Formats: sequence, C-alpha cells, structure tokens
Amino acid sequence: MANILVYELDGKIYINLTNKCTNDCIFCLRKDKDDVCGQRLWLDDENSTSQDVINQLKNFKLSSEVIFCGYGEPLLKLEVLKEVAKYIKQNYPDIKIRINTNGHANYVYKKDIVPELKGLVDEISVSLNGATSEEYDELSKPIFDNAYDEVKKFIKSCSDNGIKTVASVVEGYKGRHIDLKKCEQISNELGAKFRVREWIQNGY
Repeated sequence: MANILVYELDGKIYINLTNKCTNDCIFCLRKDKDDVCGQRLWLDDENSTSQDVINQLKNFKLSSEVIFCGYGEPLLKLEVLKEVAKYIKQNYPDIKIRINTNGHANYVYKKDIVPELKGLVDEISVSLNGATSEEYDELSKPIFDNAYDEVKKFIKSCSDNGIKTVASVVEGYKGRHIDLKKCEQISNELGAKFRVREWIQNGY
C-alpha cells in the first residue's frame, strides 16, 4: 500500500511525514487504531521525500490551513518539512501553516531549530501535557530524561522568535484530570497561548 503522506480531516489538510516519535503517550490515537477516518497513516517506510509530499499535496484543494501532524513527530523530518512549507508559501501564500509537535526537536538536533522555521510556519502547537515533570513523564513517556524542561524551553524559543505559539494539554484521559490552571500559568509565562484538548476516544 502506498504511503499516505497527505490527508484531509474536517476541511483541513494534514501532512503525515513520519511514524517515528520520541514520546509514547498513553493517550495516543495510534495505540488503538491504524487509521484516521479510514485513511491508513502507518507508513510502509520512512524514505519519503519532500517531492513525494508535494506530489500528494497537489491532489488536494488547499483552502485554509495545512497542518504538519500525523502518526509521528513531524520535526523529526525537519528538512523535508521545511522544503514542503517553502513550497506551500511560494505557491499558496494565503494558506496558514501549523506544526503540531511534542517540542523535542531542539534536544534531538542539539541546537535551536526554531529560527529555521521563521517565515515558513504561522503557528506552532506544542504538547505541554502536564503541570509537572513527573506528570509529563507519566502521560507522555518520553525516551529521554528531562524532556519536560526541553518542551518548556522549546515553547519559549518559539514565542521569542515571534511565531504564534500554543501550548496544549490533553484533558480527561479515561477520567484523569490535570491541573489546567497551573498548565495555563506555565504556558503564559513561556509566552504561549493555552489550549485544552478534551480526550476523545477515537482521537478526533
């Protein structure tokens, strides 16, 4: 089966660059199913290029927003993401571009990659997912230590670089509740807006 790199959901276009991730979140949709609205997002391989994405993108009508979000962490394919975003900006200048990320990219690349996204991305949504480091580790299960601090530093870098930044949390997973007030305070202190994503069993 061919890789689904581009898919549509609720009138918006999503780009699925990779299945790799540095988290293993307990509430992740892909733990329970292989698809989103019948679109299989498990990739057959991780070798897709920016041109592969662009070729699929041409089959869709871009009307409002393109979101880099799939079954993995999109910034693990940083160069592909940048090339695709540049193509969109050049050919569809009125289309908003957003990245949904776990905020680990600077740790992965051992440098601040956020300046590379300026002018290419309109908004970055970062998964804060916890009011404390302990809670974050329990819910998100990162593969490295001190991940929560890395997430907060990434959020601040996005804000400092003038990119619209939203810190999000998943609330209500199987009846579990987190301290939303504290999470909002942390988000605001880092220069980000705050968004609560109510957990929905089918993920959307």
